[in-house]
Amino acid sequence: MSTGAGAGIDYSGWDHIYVSDDEDVTSPYVDTPSLFRMRHRARLEKMAEFQQRGEDLEINFAECKRLLEEAQGQLKELEEGRNVGEEDEEREAELKKVQAEVRKLKKNEKTFEKMIEEHRREEKKLPWNVDTISKEGFSKSVLNVKPVPKEETVQERVEKHKTFAEKYMKEIKHFGMLRRWDDSQKYLSDNPHLVCEETANCLVVICIDFEIDEKHALMEQVAHQTIVIQFILDLARKLEVDPRGCFRQFFSRIKTADKPYLDMFDHELELLKERVRSCAQIRMESAMKELEEEERQKRLGPGGLDPVEVYESLPKRSQYTAQQNGLQSGMSCLCKEIQRSFDEKNIQMLHEAIDKLDIEEGKYYLRRCIDSGLWVPESGEADDKEGEEEEDEED
Repeated sequence: MSTGAGAGIDYSGWDHIYVSDDEDVTSPYVDTPSLFRMRHRARLEKMAEFQQRGEDLEINFAECKRLLEEAQGQLKELEEGRNVGEEDEEREAELKKVQAEVRKLKKNEKTFEKMIEEHRREEKKLPWNVDTISKEGFSKSVLNVKPVPKEETVQERVEKHKTFAEKYMKEIKHFGMLRRWDDSQKYLSDNPHLVCEETANCLVVICIDFEIDEKHALMEQVAHQTIVIQFILDLARKLEVDPRGCFRQFFSRIKTADKPYLDMFDHELELLKERVRSCAQIRMESAMKELEEEERQKRLGPGGLDPVEVYESLPKRSQYTAQQNGLQSGMSCLCKEIQRSFDEKNIQMLHEAIDKLDIEEGKYYLRRCIDSGLWVPESGEADDKEGEEEEDEED
């Protein structure tokens, strides 16, 4: 039984363990720590010399191999030249010289191989000590620090928001309709990818759309969920962690929060509602302006003038001219007559009203009416009218 047990485990690898000789011998006449340090330093220097000798052998062996390859290449060229043609004494002498160099280098190569092998055998025989009994397998330090995000350009942020909204809009709308804290926490646990800045941005857009559609109750509900996400993001920034790792902390706190914390939450919610209403109002005004401009562009006449603006400006121009001539009341009636001719589409009345105006003023109104499309004269009618007015002016 003992023989079998002894044959099963080989302990010979531990025969030459030499833990240290630094503390084997002490002397009452020498400071013991200094003696230990001196012996340890001497052993380290001896180990360094042994290691350096091995490195020198490796370097010399590599250099010998390089020289041998060069000499063999040179020998091959000389032998090929001799086989091709001319033989001369110089070529033969060079050939013998290179051959001798190759033989010498081969001999040196074998010598270095033996020396390196012998050095490796000696290294294996060296006893272990506190500096060689173990070696570091690997060295790696990991710091659990959130990396600093790379600053994104405006275009990158817009594209990221667009992609996120297209992919998760259904889930975001569902989260926006949740009313209970537990439901919100469970939904974010099932969809942790929603705990991010893009979700908050999408919820704000949904709030504005509801406000424009005058769905105020829905706007206030989604605004509440927007503040929930915003508070989670603020907590993550304070703790310098990923928001997905701290949203449970927010819900744990908000469920048992004191009055100041709830007041702060409600205050932020009211501020968001005000901003949503303001943004919705701006968007509606902008949309109205765009619609009015589109309608105006459609109304423009051949000369680029708006017929509505021209029609409404008729009294102002007439009253201004009338004041210069001291005939305000009469001219005001005349302008009303021009407007009525357009309302009734009475061309004869329009001609009579234009004829009653001054020549310059008549030209002005005639051109504006034509350019705005209020009056579409027959071919050459406008030119004839202006020509008649010019002849009257000359007379």
